[in-house]
Amino acid sequence: MSGSTDGTVRVWDAISGYQSLRALRGHDGEVMSVAFCPDGKRIVSGSQDATIRVWALCDRREEAAESSAWGGHKDMVTAVAFSPDGTRIVSGSIDTTLQVWDAMSGAEVLPVLQGHTA
Repeated sequence: MSGSTDGTVRVWDAISGYQSLRALRGHDGEVMSVAFCPDGKRIVSGSQDATIRVWALCDRREEAAESSAWGGHKDMVTAVAFSPDGTRIVSGSIDTTLQVWDAMSGAEVLPVLQGHTA
């Protein structure tokens, strides 16, 4: 899986090296970070456009459902990850904050985590 300066997320077959899904489009800026959900059914991406997107993958590998965009950061999102059980997403930003989200609804689970200075 990769994120690109063209705002897309791409999923690759590790054996053949070919793209296994169409390019996932929706971000308005460079994709800085991507991660698979542990169940393999969703992808989260963080972007220069200060949003994260959660992509629901369909059963058919060549299709992907539309994403939902979540905002809350004031600057580019440089890190995203799912919790081991897939129920939470954490995002980190150049704005020096972390946010924890419910992975299904997009609701903030905790207040914005602050403390970093750079």
